Amino acid sequence: MKTTKATKSTPVKPVEEPVAKKAAKKAAKKVTPTTGKTTGVAKKATATVKKAAAASKKAAPAKTVAKKTAPAQAAPKKAIVESHAALVRRARRINRELAEVYPYAHPELDFENPFQLVIATVLSAQTTDLRVNQTTPGLFAKYPTPEDLAAANPEEVEEILRPTGFFRAKTKSVIGLSKALVEDFGGEVPGRLEDLVKLPGVGRKTAFVVLGNAFGRPGITVDTHFGRLVRRWQWTDETDPDKVEAAVGALFPKSEWTMLSHHVIFHGRRICHARKPACGACPIAPLCPAYGEGETDPEKARKLLKYEKGGFPGQRLNPPQSYLDAGGIPAPPLGAG
Repeated sequence: MKTTKATKSTPVKPVEEPVAKKAAKKAAKKVTPTTGKTTGVAKKATATVKKAAAASKKAAPAKTVAKKTAPAQAAPKKAIVESHAALVRRARRINRELAEVYPYAHPELDFENPFQLVIATVLSAQTTDLRVNQTTPGLFAKYPTPEDLAAANPEEVEEILRPTGFFRAKTKSVIGLSKALVEDFGGEVPGRLEDLVKLPGVGRKTAFVVLGNAFGRPGITVDTHFGRLVRRWQWTDETDPDKVEAAVGALFPKSEWTMLSHHVIFHGRRICHARKPACGACPIAPLCPAYGEGETDPEKARKLLKYEKGGFPGQRLNPPQSYLDAGGIPAPPLGAG
């Protein structure tokens, strides 16, 4: 039986297609006049169409769609693999770079003698050095010696220490510490680690602050800033302060421990913050495996700087002259401003 040709449709603009696909489409239009079913040739042609379409789809280049994306930031660097010798070289270079940036690095607690330093360090728990510095002048004016503080009325001490937070517990610690100094050490702060850690409220961190800054004996102060930065720099992955102290101490000569602590803590407070480190304004960015965790745009990063690098008051009421010469600003007294 002869088949009739389907009515030609209105011509359309030619579309670039494989020749086989065009022929297959044309053949697929042939149907039987009585049943409307496709002939064997048409069926074959339909199959050809499907194959041709699949091949065309596979071969055709994918369309590109322009999407608006956020400005790209440098991805944090992955963990680096380096020998112990390479780690030592990198760690010491970081310390040298920080020493140039913070030549005036110092303990940011105001003190005039070992007794004032040990008390101020105990009070600095769970608060800022600035708040302690704003509080201790009143405390030491009323209780200038261990004997005075040991005999103090707890309620009066609590009222003075209230701005530092946890004032009841801190009152108990400083009075107990003062009593221990009077009873066990003749009213003098001991200059040995094993003696200092026996005092109420004094751990290794506080002891090293006192030894390094009141007695000139090297020690590493592992506070929250120090621990955070040395892990970012991959000097160690330890989290326990004692283990951090041991791991980092092994990378440096003992004579550098105290100033190393100051350099790292200064940097952590001013640039390498916990939540938004100012990576784009960091002087040791090329040496840092964690570069990119924070803001990398230099202009935006500079706005994140704190204390003297950002034009804000420092942590001390009475900072050293070298700090002031570098652009540091003394902190205001309690209640000012």
